[in-house]
Amino acid sequence: MELLRIAAFSDGSAGGNPAGVALCETLPGVADMQRIAAEVGFSETAFAAPAGDAWRVRYFAPESEVPFCGHATIALGAALAMDQGNRVFELKLNNAVISVEGRYSGNSLTAALQSPPTRSNVPQQSHIDEALQLFGLTAADLDASIPPAAIHAGADHLVLALRSRSRLAAMNYDLREGQRFMRIAGFVTIALVYAREAQQFDVRNAFASGGVLEDPATGAAAAALAGYLRDRGWPHAGVIDIVQGEDMGMRSLIRAEIPAIRGSSIRVSGQARVMA
Repeated sequence: MELLRIAAFSDGSAGGNPAGVALCETLPGVADMQRIAAEVGFSETAFAAPAGDAWRVRYFAPESEVPFCGHATIALGAALAMDQGNRVFELKLNNAVISVEGRYSGNSLTAALQSPPTRSNVPQQSHIDEALQLFGLTAADLDASIPPAAIHAGADHLVLALRSRSRLAAMNYDLREGQRFMRIAGFVTIALVYAREAQQFDVRNAFASGGVLEDPATGAAAAALAGYLRDRGWPHAGVIDIVQGEDMGMRSLIRAEIPAIRGSSIRVSGQARVMA
């Protein structure tokens, strides 16, 4: 097994979200993958092994398995490009089949994933109320043009859009209380978002379900958000750019390309950098 540490959605030679990438001949047992992910200590580690012409992939946070992780998929695409050459790789997840394209040339390392199908719906009011209380927010802090939603692109997330950038910057919550709520409600992350412009968003993602206070870049939630904006008829013009991690000193850049067909896959791309 080769274990790499790669920051996905980096801002050039800095920032991004660190992920572990384990390239294996066969996948280890669940207990071993969970132990390795905890030892790596990043928000997720991707484990991948050849499966015919594709790769079997599972994702583990330090405290739990997650069904899909965008930034670890970008890191995996980068690792596979370095190991196998530049091309598109089919990935067999627990509940979906997706792909990632990896490109490696000189000092340039990029990847683009095709997400699982997207969907969104109105969350339970009790979930909205509890999330607002968790973050010390009120209904008056919300942006009415992007109502709270349960969003999905391989994993379930709750999105709360805020009216002001300052409220986003002030995000704070109790990790254990957040973990309790998110695990009961079934949300992998809670995304707080601020629309700077129609195609530019600032985002912070609470990832208490995986034992992590905040994720500096979340590709799965980016795909789910893009799908939700499409469902809402938001004027995205086919693409949105997301800045995440800036408030925690790990600025990350995510691009989500949005085809017109409702529910279809979102292409999520960004740079990557190998960590020492």
